[in-house]
Amino acid sequence: MRAAPVQDSPAAGRAPPFAQKDMHMPLLPRQPVPGLIIDTLDHGTFDLASETPDFATLVVFYRGLHCPICATYLKELERLTPDFAERGVTTIAISSDGEERTRAMAEKVGATALRFGYGLPLGLAREWGLYVSTGRGTTSIGIEEPELFSEPGVFLVRTDGTLYFASVQTMPFVRPHFQEMVGALDFVRKNNYPARGEYTGAV
Repeated sequence: MRAAPVQDSPAAGRAPPFAQKDMHMPLLPRQPVPGLIIDTLDHGTFDLASETPDFATLVVFYRGLHCPICATYLKELERLTPDFAERGVTTIAISSDGEERTRAMAEKVGATALRFGYGLPLGLAREWGLYVSTGRGTTSIGIEEPELFSEPGVFLVRTDGTLYFASVQTMPFVRPHFQEMVGALDFVRKNNYPARGEYTGAV
């Protein structure tokens, strides 16, 4: 008698359907974001709940010192931080790097206006919906990737602690353009444009 075929199972190497569906629950516009308290290089402790901008706080999560694309991206944010300030938006760049590597990144960026936070716990990164990657050795610029680190995300959080805009990446490429965001803020504030993507009902 021929034996019955072996059925696919998690034990046989295939993950159960939707096994990871709850790992990256997206944050919802118009709803409160998770708490965010983090050490910064030169501005004491950053507490998102204590921020008092006229309109919003721009929270930019980046991969770390090992990422050359991040350095270029953050140079643009540093250049435009005064423009954001004119529109009632404060800025901060945060990664899971420690203080020493973050200091090196801030120096590379030439940061004078942009705040840098460091030591982002990866559990908190996941609360914000960020993806986490494993290190793959030395990068093209000769810097070792951490064993684990969070991937990029850009969040605009209103002064009441609710989400206005979010963009989350699994890769270092193709991120929102800060110059475009500055221009969009003029339209948003003039027209009292609401946060979109808030609907969670049946479709």
